[in-house]
Amino acid sequence: MKLPKIKGIIERRILINYQIEKEVLANFLPAPFKPKLVKGKGIAGICLIRLKEIRPTWIPKQFGISSENGAHRIAVEWMDNGVLKEGVFIPRRDTSSILNSLAGGTVFPGTHHLAKFIVKEENDNYEVGFISKDQTSLSIKAKESNDWNEKSVFDNLEDASTFFENGSIGYSPGKKEYDGLQLKTLRWKVSPLMVEYVHSSFFEDQGIFPEGSVIFDNALLMKNIEHEWIGLANISKSRG
Repeated sequence: MKLPKIKGIIERRILINYQIEKEVLANFLPAPFKPKLVKGKGIAGICLIRLKEIRPTWIPKQFGISSENGAHRIAVEWMDNGVLKEGVFIPRRDTSSILNSLAGGTVFPGTHHLAKFIVKEENDNYEVGFISKDQTSLSIKAKESNDWNEKSVFDNLEDASTFFENGSIGYSPGKKEYDGLQLKTLRWKVSPLMVEYVHSSFFEDQGIFPEGSVIFDNALLMKNIEHEWIGLANISKSRG
């Protein structure tokens, strides 16, 4: 089932990014997805996004909803009718919205786990985290900065920005298919965050990611971006 087009405002979006050994990601990803590499490393992370005025395009913005959301993302490539495509595979989504959790797979892609979000934003400082009913958790403490992490696999902010802008297509596990969705922004602008602390129960799970296979790479910030989510043709889970 193709999801309906929805629109709204990305009030705040934090992208927490890790570099991960390609063999580990290849073993985790389902067919037909394969890791998209940068200098031989896979790229994965979490998107912490606050949305407002979210609604199908035919509904006035005053009836839109707002929510805090977290999406675990892995940069991927796959073949589609002989053409190499790129985007992200999203194994897990968490949300503060009961409506989002109920509408997952219909209005919104994939299963949405209901979670408690804790957000503190003051001046250029951000403390954002969540914990879900199954104890999946994430937290970050960061500050806006002009500096770039010299240990990043990306040479500079511009390279990272281009990489993530090109990953606008996402697929999430549905009941029988991978639900497809494309993010279309009216403008694209990211800035770096200096991270003081970051924790992810998912990426720190050594049953999935063996010790030493995951290294923090960078964090990026977006603010006040008008956007649309466009439903795409789904991919069968039997494909591959």
